[in-house]
Amino acid sequence: MNLIFVADPMCSWCYGFAKELTTATNSFPELPVQIVVGGVRAGDTSIMTEEMKQFRLGHWARVEALSGLPFNRQAFIALENFVYDTEPICRAVVTARKIAPGMDLLPVFRRLQEALYVHGQDTTRGEVLAEIAARAMTDLGYPTRAESFLATWNHDSTIAETREDFTTARRWGITSFPALLLEVNGRLHSVAPGYLSARELERNLRIVLERAGHDAVAMA
Repeated sequence: MNLIFVADPMCSWCYGFAKELTTATNSFPELPVQIVVGGVRAGDTSIMTEEMKQFRLGHWARVEALSGLPFNRQAFIALENFVYDTEPICRAVVTARKIAPGMDLLPVFRRLQEALYVHGQDTTRGEVLAEIAARAMTDLGYPTRAESFLATWNHDSTIAETREDFTTARRWGITSFPALLLEVNGRLHSVAPGYLSARELERNLRIVLERAGHDAVAMA
């Protein structure tokens, strides 16, 4: 039994949700969190115009109001020739998962998010992602060098595994993010099809856990 967080680190609603998920799961320490990356804008090649950036900031304002998380608007606007390609950062999440499969991936996911939203870093660049993720993993007790992280991030198998995550999310019918699922005996149960507060998540999860338990008894 485990939770599956389907998300994209460069999705602002996922940024807000990851904070709420962290809080909610403190009440369910027996439930590990698996992350499947969704690739909301994977492969995008268009340089963001000022109009595109302002459109993004509109989403940020709504997430900020609900979550209370900080957003560095000035740093984001200052990014030059920025392409909102989410594949590289999704691949960084997969890389961390490959290097340390037993690690709690959510804190690394959140550090990658903060790099863009709080620090205004270009999270489409492998060197930037490697530095952030390696430091986060080391802080979690999994000593990792940026150079070795980058090598794994660049490997064909990591690129393929990232695409497999995208395919998995689509196969599950998930086309918008975030989404939270509960996996019980190979069956998936929806906990949250979008942003929810920690309190709402806890309530939903208790309901789904109870329902899943009843279903398991009925099938026995």
